[in-house]
Amino acid sequence: MNITHSPRTALITGANHGIGLALTRRMLDEGWEVIALIRSAFAEDDPLIQEALARRQLRIYKADLSDFTQLRSAMQSINQHETQIDLLFNNAGGSFPELTFSKQGRELHYELQTVVPYIITMELKPLLLNGTLRTVINTSSNAFMMKPGFDPASLAHPAKFQMLTGPYADTKRALSLWTEAVAPVLEAEGILIRSADPGGNNTLRSGKKSGIPLWLKPITRLFFPEPTHGAGLLYQAALGEHSGKSGVFLTKNQVKPLKFTEHSSRILKDVRAIYEREFLQTGSAN
Repeated sequence: MNITHSPRTALITGANHGIGLALTRRMLDEGWEVIALIRSAFAEDDPLIQEALARRQLRIYKADLSDFTQLRSAMQSINQHETQIDLLFNNAGGSFPELTFSKQGRELHYELQTVVPYIITMELKPLLLNGTLRTVINTSSNAFMMKPGFDPASLAHPAKFQMLTGPYADTKRALSLWTEAVAPVLEAEGILIRSADPGGNNTLRSGKKSGIPLWLKPITRLFFPEPTHGAGLLYQAALGEHSGKSGVFLTKNQVKPLKFTEHSSRILKDVRAIYEREFLQTGSAN
């Protein structure tokens, strides 16, 4: 008797640019099916992407992830049309050049890089439980390792803005802290979750503003590796030597202890409250 196995499926947010695109291309090249949750389109001159779209090996769902109305619609559509997710890469994010707030009124780095990955993980749990690997990788950063202090009370409404080492770094730290805090709960349900630093990568795009300080841009262009480097670290975080671990933070593919873990439960409580109060209850009222 012939037994057929379903292809493994990865969902990647921010799959059409930078590290997310490099990761998408690698997974497709290795035969994975990829669900792309993105805000804008893939490049039309990329043969691998266009062939995968034609075969439905690559499937696209669009949303501005920082807009809960759009995110809610995308989550409903994915749960309706997909059958399983083996790997979830909460990869979407970025470093913004100025203080900006989401449609819900919170600082944009915090909304996109701390709150939204929690919402997506909770919403896609049924599909993860249908998969085989049942693993979530949250894209974090080593930027917070340069900061001596951390104030979780300022995450949603920071008093001041600083490129890279301000809200960007703080919200990546918060992401890793709630990842650590939620890991035992998810592991009891059969899901593993880790956060991983993809390292420095040259993800600069011409004509697009970024939150990388002016002095760092020429260094980035000249000395930082291509996004395939970061994609490789995320791939290893998912499938490499630490694939059986949950709650850990990985940098350079090594487990690194987190500081300020006394705030982990508070951050998890905050993002869970936003999810339940604004995403679930508001959605059910519409």
